[in-house]
Amino acid sequence: MSWRSRGAGSVIPCSGRDGVTPLLFCNASQVVTCAGPARARRGGEMRDMGVVSDAAVAVVGDRIAAVAPLGDLERNFARAERIDCNRGVIMPGLVDSHTHAIFGAPRAAEQEARAAGADYMAIAAGGGGIHASVRDLRARSEDELYALAMPRLARLASFGATTVEVKSGYGLTVDDELKALRVIRRLATALPLRLVPTWLGAHEIPLECRSTPSARASYIRLLVDEMLPRVLAEGLATFADAFCEPGAFTVDETRRVLSAARDAGLGIKLHADELRASGGAELAAELGATSADHLGAISASGIDALARAQTVATLLPGTMLFLGKSTQAPARELLEAGAAVALATDFNPGTSPTPNLPLILTLAVSQLRMSVAEAIIAATVNGAAALGLAGSIGQVAPGFSADLAVFEVDDVREIPYWYGDRRCRATWLRGKACYQFDLGIG
Repeated sequence: MSWRSRGAGSVIPCSGRDGVTPLLFCNASQVVTCAGPARARRGGEMRDMGVVSDAAVAVVGDRIAAVAPLGDLERNFARAERIDCNRGVIMPGLVDSHTHAIFGAPRAAEQEARAAGADYMAIAAGGGGIHASVRDLRARSEDELYALAMPRLARLASFGATTVEVKSGYGLTVDDELKALRVIRRLATALPLRLVPTWLGAHEIPLECRSTPSARASYIRLLVDEMLPRVLAEGLATFADAFCEPGAFTVDETRRVLSAARDAGLGIKLHADELRASGGAELAAELGATSADHLGAISASGIDALARAQTVATLLPGTMLFLGKSTQAPARELLEAGAAVALATDFNPGTSPTPNLPLILTLAVSQLRMSVAEAIIAATVNGAAALGLAGSIGQVAPGFSADLAVFEVDDVREIPYWYGDRRCRATWLRGKACYQFDLGIG
């Protein structure tokens, strides 16, 4: 592979503005640009991740300025500070568009219970699962949750993520959901990560509201009439999400909560068809949701609905693996139908306790039968689209945010190949160094 023009990859002459010293990322074995339309990719678009060799990347301030042969950039950015990538692969910072990183204790006992034959819904019905994390979070202070989440998010970043969506959902009272969202806001100012906050008050019906139909209905009213207005008043969320699944929220309940959130100005997302086909994907398309996530049991009509909608299908193969399921979401069917597919970790204490997004790429290739290019696009451009950010992140192309990751590999295909290994050696967010490790990059 050698340098070739990729439309948006032309050189922009610039020696720095307002006294900013440009950065010149050089000596890479490959630059994976993911350059192309600033929207979710579909079909054949997902098979082109834009790999170029004999190229370097120029950054001015917080933006990518150019991707071109090194000699061209040296002439146009004469005062640039050179960053030697040590023959690694430069690519967009990964986008993890689905996590539940605000929680207290891990739930390791549940994994053992599943090994002994208990299933996810049986554990939840017995007061475990999400309810165990709800009890735990309610007992903790905001400061405790902040201290627990900080190193967890740092681990996510250490694997190459520069943008991470983080949900509430383990509070299920007004005060406890606000507490979790305030923690996310604090983390966003303290960590070298772009955090996208999502309100997930509709994660479960709390145990105290399950005794009668009227008690259940009262929780739906609480979400719409009390919790949502408080979230909006404090500006704590970009998205609202709901768990649309038998045993959690019905299609009608989900429609009511998310319609209210959408009408109030929040983006909307759905946990849909994770364990059983229940119309969640169809509802996501109907409501114009930014993404429908999980989809392990999506129906044929759900696939068709997402193929015709702008909604991104976010697949979470780590969850199905950890739950011991023998099947995964039908990625190939979604791709071949024309749906836009993203990948994420679903990092959470019960069903996917991994911070390793490159491992999810491994599962995408080996379990979902996606090509490496499809997996890379799914974790960059389409992850950005699943957060409404495809216009500004997910590409190494002029004008995009300078969110970069360097991996210790010679070929991008090795990122999912070395499964479980941390090959990310450095990241930059908005042109500023974030996480740097042991290969002398700098």
